Amino acid sequence: MAHARSLLTRPFVARRWPTIRSVAAGLLATAIALSGCGLAPSPTGTAALTSSDLFFPTTWNFDRDTTGSIPAGATVFSGSWAVRAEPGAPSAPNAICQTASAEFPALRLTSEAHRDMRVTAQVKPISGREDQAAGVLLRVRDAKNYYVVRANALEGNVIIFTYVDGRRSEVKSGSATVTAGSWQELRGEIVGTTIRGFVNGRLVVEATDTSFREGGAGLWTKSDSFTCFDDVTVGPVTGP
Repeated sequence: MAHARSLLTRPFVARRWPTIRSVAAGLLATAIALSGCGLAPSPTGTAALTSSDLFFPTTWNFDRDTTGSIPAGATVFSGSWAVRAEPGAPSAPNAICQTASAEFPALRLTSEAHRDMRVTAQVKPISGREDQAAGVLLRVRDAKNYYVVRANALEGNVIIFTYVDGRRSEVKSGSATVTAGSWQELRGEIVGTTIRGFVNGRLVVEATDTSFREGGAGLWTKSDSFTCFDDVTVGPVTGP
């Protein structure tokens, strides 16, 4: 009875539930705390890269862009790039495709510079006698300086390249199944000096390099590759 009486006489204290802003701040603080460890375990057993370079991700699905053009803010470095209706595009109806033959067709999607970033894209290598390549660009400084994480359906691999002063050099490669005529996910990410390439969520290649410290992001093909891209996201590296 004494316990019941104390509960009845105890003054009521209103509970203050966390606001959306406080929850977001807590999540951001957690991400930064994890970044201090540099590496965190992922569910697949592969150490996940995390970074303190946090920013809001941006996604291009090209569905509101005018067909025959490129997205606002994008810059063509080489090749012929255009938004077009593409049957079976992951986010219908549009994708952006590279249809010309050039040494290294490249498109910068954003010049917003970051040290660390993750670029994810749905890619479909359609045709090409010499190459059937799809690539994402990391730390783009200008038309002649950037990193490439490239998948190739003819070669069955993913390669990390540097492109320094207009000269391409291979850093490291790994074998992967890359299917021509089908959509698949290509992901490149960089934190500090560590660069990784993934296909459909599987880590294929990892290397280190110190050529570039920060830059923008973009897309890339090679030679006569006819390749389409959709659902491109540039964001921070915050876990698996």
